[in-house]
Amino acid sequence: MGCRTMTEIPADIPFLDLAAQHAEVAIALDRAWAKITASNRFIGGSYVDDFETAFARYCGVKECVGVANGTDALELILCGLGFGPGDEIIVPANTFVATVEAIVTVGSTPVFVDVEDETLVVAAAAIEAAITERTAAAIVVHLYGQMPDMDAISEVTERAGIALIEDAAQAHGARWLDRRAGSFGHAAAFSFYPGKNLGAFGDAGAVTTHDFDLSERIRSLADHGRLIGTRHEHSASGRNSRLDALQAAVLSIKLDRLDDWNASRRAAADTYRKYLDATNCRVLQADPRSTPVHHLEIVRVPLRAQVLRALDAHRIGWGLHYPIPSHQQRPFERFARPPYPVTERAAAEIVSVPMFPTITSHDIERVCDVLVTATRGSASGTGS
Repeated sequence: MGCRTMTEIPADIPFLDLAAQHAEVAIALDRAWAKITASNRFIGGSYVDDFETAFARYCGVKECVGVANGTDALELILCGLGFGPGDEIIVPANTFVATVEAIVTVGSTPVFVDVEDETLVVAAAAIEAAITERTAAAIVVHLYGQMPDMDAISEVTERAGIALIEDAAQAHGARWLDRRAGSFGHAAAFSFYPGKNLGAFGDAGAVTTHDFDLSERIRSLADHGRLIGTRHEHSASGRNSRLDALQAAVLSIKLDRLDDWNASRRAAADTYRKYLDATNCRVLQADPRSTPVHHLEIVRVPLRAQVLRALDAHRIGWGLHYPIPSHQQRPFERFARPPYPVTERAAAEIVSVPMFPTITSHDIERVCDVLVTATRGSASGTGS
């Protein structure tokens, strides 16, 4: 398939359908656009304040700082906690490269660990085994909208005296028991890239935390290092990473619909499982103590190239998340300490199939028919 990572043909069943979601909130979006453009207040202001307050309440934390994107959110957390050269930060090998980029950007060393075969997210035991005297933090990635055992992971990081950071970029609204993603550990990073469960109309992100002092440091660093409440005094060398008013307004409107949209995603995931159980297509398992939000619907298949050709032939959208693991990417391979067998095997098998709140059971059945037909008679788990 060359370097393709997404379907490139027009799809009868799209990989993602944002238009249907936006139609549900179109009146509110138009009203917010008119108010903000009339006011000419595009940076900061009440829309940003209101969203930060609402999202903090939604996640069950005391503080939220809106920033420009999810990668900045991770970097600002690491900077705010004072991490840099000489610090090791544990990170799953199975993650988007932004998680690792943030570590390297602040000068710290990523320590890759493998993930669990059934869920493709990290376990407490893997983190514990990677801790050394140089370990400063562990970043837990709630990949595909699923949280790992955060009680066990919290116990490990607390016992070791290291920071626990959540990369919750794909997990808006996910829960471990009765707590939402973004409410564990020292801080969490969210992305509001348009395709996320809670997506802006461009790049946007946020940091959530219970720590007021940390939130103030991050807010200052994100605004050129300004002293909070001042215009011309700068206490640190920071950056420009601010959530703008238009994006904040869009996010506030969508936040009111997020739980309903996530519930629709869970229903769609259940339908996929109904059709794919006992086939050569492996769906990810979920711990019964978790409430996933299915940002992506991941299926592991044998003969992936054949499956992708079949999806293309039936005009069904697809993606690959992620076919080259982070530890095998050129900027980060020097940090790899193999083996990472689960991550590498999954990278050769995973396919992301259509998942969005308005997908119909009929369309899911069509997708599953193509998957099952394309993999029939092949041995599960052989890769491509």
